[in-house]
Amino acid sequence: MASTPGTRLLRLWRRLQPLPGGEWLFAKVFAFTVPYSGSVRPRIRVLEPGHAEVEIPDVRANRQHLGSVHAIALMNVAEMASGLAMMAGLPGDIRGIVTSLSMTYHKKARGTIRAVSRVTVPTVTESRDFEVLAECFDPSGTLVATGRVHWRLGPVAR
Repeated sequence: MASTPGTRLLRLWRRLQPLPGGEWLFAKVFAFTVPYSGSVRPRIRVLEPGHAEVEIPDVRANRQHLGSVHAIALMNVAEMASGLAMMAGLPGDIRGIVTSLSMTYHKKARGTIRAVSRVTVPTVTESRDFEVLAECFDPSGTLVATGRVHWRLGPVAR
């Protein structure tokens, strides 16, 4: 069975996460591997097949002119959580790519934002579309945004 980015990330997470500074080091490796996603300074807090939680800090680089976390930073972290949750659960011979995403913004996002995605990873035998939700919460647990990420899943070409 082939090794995919999702399976490699999950293997690295399981190796680093229990170590002191392991989550920080994993975040650095992730940011290097996926440079654009690294721009919002993500911290992966949970990564297992079908479940991921990713935080981004409320820092100037992630804010818009009104002082809250920027809409696109929220979209970035939602897409990241959805992809990590799903890709970590896919077998090595299946790949996925985002085909569309949409966000609903419920409230101004302030403070560290945690995106949570839980998904029942589908069985994939041929190319198919699949939607994954990711919810973004502020530090008080208030839902500030919901992302709907549409993935195209299919067998790795041989």
